Amino acid sequence: MKGLAFYLMSKAASPISLNRAEMTRRAIIIGASSGIGRALASVLAKHGYRLGLAARRLPLLLSLQQELGGQTIVRQMDVSNPDTAIAQFSALIEELGGVDLVVISAGTGFLNPDLAWELERQTIAVNVAGFTALADETIRYFLQAGQGHLVGISSLAALRGNGLAPAYNASKAYLSNYLQGLRYQVASRGLPIVITDIQPGFVDTRMAQGATLFWVASTEKAAEQIYQAIRQKRKQAYITKRWRLFAWLLRLAPDRFFEK
Repeated sequence: MKGLAFYLMSKAASPISLNRAEMTRRAIIIGASSGIGRALASVLAKHGYRLGLAARRLPLLLSLQQELGGQTIVRQMDVSNPDTAIAQFSALIEELGGVDLVVISAGTGFLNPDLAWELERQTIAVNVAGFTALADETIRYFLQAGQGHLVGISSLAALRGNGLAPAYNASKAYLSNYLQGLRYQVASRGLPIVITDIQPGFVDTRMAQGATLFWVASTEKAAEQIYQAIRQKRKQAYITKRWRLFAWLLRLAPDRFFEK
């Protein structure tokens, strides 16, 4: 009887083990070599995601791959070349065996009071053209798969223009509005596709420039709060949470405040 009981228990347990293996979540982070993208990769790995990581700087990706271990896949990608990036993104999905979560964290920006065109061009190429190409490719894949979660890393800068960095703020406003448009589009299909707009305030990254920064969060703290927004399937989240009040003030402040 003991042998029979063990046999029946092992048979009952087998499907459960198989289902757990099949339920391994797979995520791609574009822009994972540094900053928020790198920190978020560590958080997702800790929570059991199998990762595909892409960025322009391959040596930094390789060092992250060593830190994470496991089955992490890394690939070089320059989103400022959208046609090539789309092909590399599709190949990464196939190599990963599919994807459930895509985070577009690649971004750039410059203080540019002199309006140097090359700096504006770089910002538009990455934050607008590159983002759009990969967001569209992600949604096309999710529509075919019937589900998925797209996360775009925008910024609180999306809420107002900025005389010192006009292209950066404008590009983040574009990103947030584009995500909203995609959300409306997939909602009409009735599919379980989630689109999350993450709007960080100041986070301790290369792009946090200036002497008057405040409420600066570590990339680790930002990544933990982004993960919670992903887990809760939020449409939009301020990072860190205290920036919600500041966002409200940004919307209400008169133009003359910013002109001065």
